[in-house]
Amino acid sequence: MTAEMLDYLIIGAGPAGLQLAALFERDGRRDYLVLEAADAPGAFFTRFPRHRQLISINKPHTGSDDPELNLRLDWNSLLSDDPALRFTRYTERYFPDADVLVRYLADFAAATGVRVRYRSRVVRVARVADGGFAVTDQTGTTHRARRVVVATGVSEPYVPAIPGIAHAERYDEMPVDPRDFLDQRVLIIGKGNSAFETADALMETTTLIHVAGPSSVRMAWRTHYVGHLRAVNNNFLDTYQLKSANAILDGHVRGIERAADGYRVTFSFSRANEVTKELRYDRVLACTGFRFDPSVFADGCRPTLVINDRFPAQTAQWESVNVPDLFFAGTLSQQRDFKRSTSGFIHGFRYGVRALHRILERRYHDNPWPAEKVDATADAAADAIIERVNRSSALWQQFGVLADVLTVAGTDARYHEEVPVDYLVDAGLDTADHPVEHAFVVTLEYGPQHDQVDPFDISVGRIAQDVAGQAHDAAYLHPVVRHHHRGRVAAVHHLAENLENRWNRPDVHRRPLVAFLDRCLSGTVG
Repeated sequence: MTAEMLDYLIIGAGPAGLQLAALFERDGRRDYLVLEAADAPGAFFTRFPRHRQLISINKPHTGSDDPELNLRLDWNSLLSDDPALRFTRYTERYFPDADVLVRYLADFAAATGVRVRYRSRVVRVARVADGGFAVTDQTGTTHRARRVVVATGVSEPYVPAIPGIAHAERYDEMPVDPRDFLDQRVLIIGKGNSAFETADALMETTTLIHVAGPSSVRMAWRTHYVGHLRAVNNNFLDTYQLKSANAILDGHVRGIERAADGYRVTFSFSRANEVTKELRYDRVLACTGFRFDPSVFADGCRPTLVINDRFPAQTAQWESVNVPDLFFAGTLSQQRDFKRSTSGFIHGFRYGVRALHRILERRYHDNPWPAEKVDATADAAADAIIERVNRSSALWQQFGVLADVLTVAGTDARYHEEVPVDYLVDAGLDTADHPVEHAFVVTLEYGPQHDQVDPFDISVGRIAQDVAGQAHDAAYLHPVVRHHHRGRVAAVHHLAENLENRWNRPDVHRRPLVAFLDRCLSGTVG
């Protein structure tokens, strides 16, 4: 066992682990270590996605030289003040090859000087009697730390409880050469991006493909959740709707059996006339997603799991609900906004990691949330809010999850950036010298029921942009300002949506916002 007690031990040198470590390095807080099982960072992306095309966008040509604004269209970069550490410098491909991301992460680790111990696979995490954790790797070396941050991602395949599922070839193990499936009937279980990525790759060589699952196919362009089916993977839908041999089956796989001519699959349809039918396939592929692996945690230290045991349950500080000082970063943090926002992806969780870093600094090192002082007037507050919503990448990417918060205590007003909304409610931003009376919580959000209508259907009534009086019914992403007075929401103001995402028109955006802020500060609203 190592004698040194670290402040932080980070498990995993993927994007989230590197991001947190880089923030520690930037601030000179070097009492940490990253343990990584592989011999290089970003090992997950050396295997996934299996067909190597990322679905995270990359757009070097934006017409803007504002690095903050450009991160709205750069979904792969980690956060850094070094312009050389922008993923957009590595390729111009809109949907890049995963190997480019692996190279980028290696360069990021080297340039930031993060402290990573490679070829150190964690096999056990346990509590120790005198406080903190003991983390042991495969060599028998044990590291001690006051706090552990798990940034391993969802590293284990999620296998649904289907009789005979062992006959299916898993997404992480199946061949990816399309000619391996030549003239075969293939069933793909799952309706997410991995399933449709696989179907698109195999369409040219198979006899037919059925994609099956109990849930409806949900399109990302409609739900605004980027984990739902993306257009880059949806060519298969054409072949189904245009009756080109392939099909999507809505219902449940009830069993898979080996037969002389392949596999017999019992399928229970949700919508077709036949309730249950036996179907024959040459191959069955399981593309059913991934889950968190809790096997390394000792008894008394094992985090509670939720969402079909796929994710650790977390507090508003991304801390285990049952294991104090055990935190989660990266795609694991999506448990807090599961299928609602972007914490499952680099362009979302990079900001979540930065917020976690600030939470740790505030909680353990007595450093307040960073803030800039502004004049405690409605005009100054409106200018600060509009300037941020027009260029912030964090509020744009983590819609509804992160907020800018303007706090007011008498004549002392402070602007805090990128505060998790749930954390604000849970912990507040009060300090000894700044007892908050008013808090204006600024988010970017889609409108109510935005995922219930076809966004391309022009026959559906839609609120016209730049109509201030109807802004609260707008479906498109737009700023929302909530006035918290002495800890409760007293009033809400929506800024009218705008096609160019510029919320600065004097009569439409600024003047109504100033009037709202003035009423809140004067006590005439709420």
